[in-house]
Amino acid sequence: MAEIHILQLGMTDWNEVYRIPEEATLYHAETLEEPLEKTYDMCFLDRTPVGKEIEFLYRAVKAYTLFVTENVELQGKVEWLCRSRKAQRIAAPDIQRFLTEESRYYYSRPYGEKFSLRDVAIAQGFCGKVKWNGNQNVLLEADFGGEFHQVAYWRYNNPMPRGQMVDFWMEYDKDASVQIRVVLTLFAAGSASGIRKRWVLEEKDLEQVLRVECGQGDGTFFVSVHAKGRGRLWLTALHKRVSRGSHGYFLPGGERYVTSGREEAFCYFEPGDLKPPLCVYFAGYKTLQGFEGYYMMKGLGCPFLLLSEPRLEGGCFYMGSQEYEQMFANAIRRHMEELDFTPDQVILSGLSMGTFGALYYGCDIRPHAMIVGKPLVNIGNVAVNEKHLRPGGFPTSLDVLRYQCKGLGREEAEKLNEKFWKKFDETDWGDSRFAVAYMIEDDYDTDAYEGLLSHLHSDGVQAYGKGLHGRHNDNTTGIINWFLSQYKKMLREDFGRRMEG
Repeated sequence: MAEIHILQLGMTDWNEVYRIPEEATLYHAETLEEPLEKTYDMCFLDRTPVGKEIEFLYRAVKAYTLFVTENVELQGKVEWLCRSRKAQRIAAPDIQRFLTEESRYYYSRPYGEKFSLRDVAIAQGFCGKVKWNGNQNVLLEADFGGEFHQVAYWRYNNPMPRGQMVDFWMEYDKDASVQIRVVLTLFAAGSASGIRKRWVLEEKDLEQVLRVECGQGDGTFFVSVHAKGRGRLWLTALHKRVSRGSHGYFLPGGERYVTSGREEAFCYFEPGDLKPPLCVYFAGYKTLQGFEGYYMMKGLGCPFLLLSEPRLEGGCFYMGSQEYEQMFANAIRRHMEELDFTPDQVILSGLSMGTFGALYYGCDIRPHAMIVGKPLVNIGNVAVNEKHLRPGGFPTSLDVLRYQCKGLGREEAEKLNEKFWKKFDETDWGDSRFAVAYMIEDDYDTDAYEGLLSHLHSDGVQAYGKGLHGRHNDNTTGIINWFLSQYKKMLREDFGRRMEG
């Protein structure tokens, strides 16, 4: 298990009062005389910090990991620190239980993955129709019978270390005439017959995230899908994430949203110094799940919001049903309201796939600015370019086109392009700014920057860009450097912040 590093500030050393779990180390300090040399996974305040201690704690303590006892007075700068770090009160009778049962969820390295559809195997004896729809789903159509029988499983057992808690979430769809059951079997490590535990999950159980613990020793788990009835069953995705318990997803405080169709979206909000602007960052394409850009955005010092989505192989460009898209718009607005910020105190940003999210939801928010690197807006064209301009370079683009428009032809590609431009052209961009870094020989969306300029007709809008030679992924470092330089320039010139570099 990962080691948990805990800082405790107070007159009494909790190592002498409470039993500290074996995977945790508690560092006690009566006072803080100089800046802390490292960040901590958790921090407990058992007295009111004073003077420079508040600044030291602000720099060393992560949001959602600060806990204060009744001995701390929440006034002035201390109240500001607690708001900035989303501190939580903890009562003295709860401290031992919290250390024993909850500290384990504050490990430093999050991890999440989606099991590949390529690893789905069809059960022996299955006699129905099977269709793989790219990385979107696997369709099984059959008379499954009147009793539950195995119809599919994931081919390879997945390791699970002792003491690890894992969250499982399964995406699927089916006809009402079909019923399913998921069986998860935990084997002892190195054994194909030593079963430690088995979970049989009915459909009502699958409505919630399943939390599984490997408590006795290292193990591996096997996932099997059973069905009965007659009709169609779509297996979309099986997600596995190292659990944070009730303390969030991926990061402490990470938020998860899910639609009625079982599609997920994630956001992480950090209040920073509580001063404008709110910097919103949309994650790019990534197969490992989690929040992208945490340290990059945290380094800016202001409030920030990270947004990500785990559909298809590495994301589906933040588009979907009205219900799905509303989750992202609502998340941004909700945190704007928490900070009491107006749209002109918000910056939306992203790289590659994340640029689409920033520009698309910029139509809803109309922020002060959008800072984007390697913009992608004509997603239909990105898919069309897969055949001749970029063969085998980004096949997920074909999944996106099929997922969004139910087809792969030129007509569907134009429809997907129009989905963005219709929303973009209906927006009054007056007083908004666009800072765009683009690849001159981009092989994904060849005309993205020129297209953005040609569609900006609002009075007062500003747009400028920097082109770097190369294809879409040829100079990511250069794009990121310019992206960050524009962030710092804007924070310095538009919001009066002192920025280095």
